[in-house]
Amino acid sequence: MANGMKSQSGFTMVETLVALVVLAIGMLGIAALYLNSLQAGRTAIYRTQAVNLAADLADSIRSNRTAMANYGNVYGDAFAEVGACATTAGCAPAELAATDLSRWKAALALLLPNGQGQVVVTLPPAAGEPATYIITVQWAEVGEVNPVTFQIGFAT
Repeated sequence: MANGMKSQSGFTMVETLVALVVLAIGMLGIAALYLNSLQAGRTAIYRTQAVNLAADLADSIRSNRTAMANYGNVYGDAFAEVGACATTAGCAPAELAATDLSRWKAALALLLPNGQGQVVVTLPPAAGEPATYIITVQWAEVGEVNPVTFQIGFAT
């Protein structure tokens, strides 16, 4: 060198620290994306469970048409499972409706956090017209103030 200065080789401490800061910020970003994907996956699982549980109850209602009005309930209602419905002896349509609702509410509580459900039945105004049902499933989502609600409606 002409001016007598030595040439520099390697990295300085400042360059190394800046590289570490940039790397740390990148790693924090990756961790945040990972947490978001876990939350989205959990939400998708809960929504799938809600859809399946509502569809199962809808199928039960369709198969027990003689007990249409017996499926109406609100969130806090409790139903007792009728033992005769679990045997081959059978049970009355109203008892089957109570058993269906008892099992449905137990499945909601088991598969969804703070899972609850209700069914609103609107009986037909005239004979030969269909009854309508609105099945609502509600559960608590982590980090949400209000519960998440899923609703389906159908006519029989």
